[in-house]
Amino acid sequence: MITNKHIAVLICFWVASINWGISQNTPVTIYSLDDCIKIAIKNNLELKIQELKANTSELGFNKSRASILPSLNMDYNLGMNSGRSIDPFTNNYINQELTFSSAGLNLNLTVFNGFKIKNEIKRSRFNMQASEFEIEEAKQNLILNVTLLYIQILNNTALVDLSESRLEISKSQLDRVESLYKNGAGNPADFTDMKGQYAKDQAGIIMAQNNLKIAKLNLFKILNIDLDFSNTFESINEFLSSTNYQLSANEVYHDALQNLATFKSKQLRINAAEKGVKVAKSNYFPEVTFFGQLNTNYSSNAQVFTQTGTAIIETGDYINIANQEHSVLRNDPVFKSDEINYNDQLNNNLNSVAGVSVRIPLFNGFRAKNEVALEKIQVETSIIELEQTKLNFKHSIEEAYKNMEAAYQQYHILTNQVKAYEESFRVNEVRFNNGVSNIVEYITSKNNMDTSRLNLNKSKFEYLLRIKILDYYRGI
Repeated sequence: MITNKHIAVLICFWVASINWGISQNTPVTIYSLDDCIKIAIKNNLELKIQELKANTSELGFNKSRASILPSLNMDYNLGMNSGRSIDPFTNNYINQELTFSSAGLNLNLTVFNGFKIKNEIKRSRFNMQASEFEIEEAKQNLILNVTLLYIQILNNTALVDLSESRLEISKSQLDRVESLYKNGAGNPADFTDMKGQYAKDQAGIIMAQNNLKIAKLNLFKILNIDLDFSNTFESINEFLSSTNYQLSANEVYHDALQNLATFKSKQLRINAAEKGVKVAKSNYFPEVTFFGQLNTNYSSNAQVFTQTGTAIIETGDYINIANQEHSVLRNDPVFKSDEINYNDQLNNNLNSVAGVSVRIPLFNGFRAKNEVALEKIQVETSIIELEQTKLNFKHSIEEAYKNMEAAYQQYHILTNQVKAYEESFRVNEVRFNNGVSNIVEYITSKNNMDTSRLNLNKSKFEYLLRIKILDYYRGI
């Protein structure tokens, strides 16, 4: 009879089968170091911000270069006026509503300003070039960070493998001791000690797996991609060789000065600051500017008068002829008024102005002097920043080089230590299985072997890490 319990078991088995099938069909991505570097360069947000800053510097350079061109501006006004005002057509006071309009074209061209524009263009060019090298510097730093995180993942992966190997040995020995304990042939303390060792190795695996997950998390963060702990990573087959690193610390530092973008960008910042001093000094020189204007206007009150004939009118005066008064008459022309259209007024009222303006600085509250002093301080600051960067790199290179040499020496020493402890553990395991030695000697021997393996793995990846750092300093 099939009960509800049986049905539940079948459903669980069916769901587990489906999940197993899906997991079997899901491809696992294997990342190489080159893959991670390419992804980081494409996706990293800090690098994108640096690229936007470089675009800003390029636009600043284009702006300074365009300042050498003349400025040409046009203005146009249209409005309505009521009440007492000046007629723009006759320049007489009127007290009526009128519509007015004006248009103008202004041209300004700087002829000389102490080479200010020229030096601003050069300063902007240096800043633009420095920004381009700063992008390269950001890429180099990003590649180094990706490489270090990648190596950390490989290191933690190896630690997980070592931890699993430790647990496997402990499990095998625990099963043997447990069997003896259940049959009453073994020491009960051996069984409990072995259970403690097995728990310790289980905890070691959990810690190693967690460290691996954190290392992957840090790498995926800098790659700016979705996190998937199932993805794996290729090994780097350039660990230790029989010979030590071929270059000296001074040779690495010399290559860094020649190849790293950070030194080039900071030198360009110095060049830009020096041009800034010349830009500030231009305030001491006169500024010569050519200007030109073209103006016109319109008024709805403007009219044109056309003579259509003459008319005899009384003047209001009289003359006496033979004691008889006669009115004085005058023959006046008769005019017809017509409004002047918009286009005709604009054409008729055209006027132009052209000239040269010279501005000579006599006193400006020491503004020019202070600006020059500030720019000189910026030059000194840029020089000190470059020297400080050189000093920091030299110290970091020497430190990385010493750590690399120590890791290299430790690796060869620890290799012999691992061989010795592995042989010691083999002997103690045989002795313990045959009842010749006790559990303390066995666990001590096992821990010595496990610790030496972990130290060897650490020194191996420490050496690779330092090699990669030195390669970074060389610009590789």
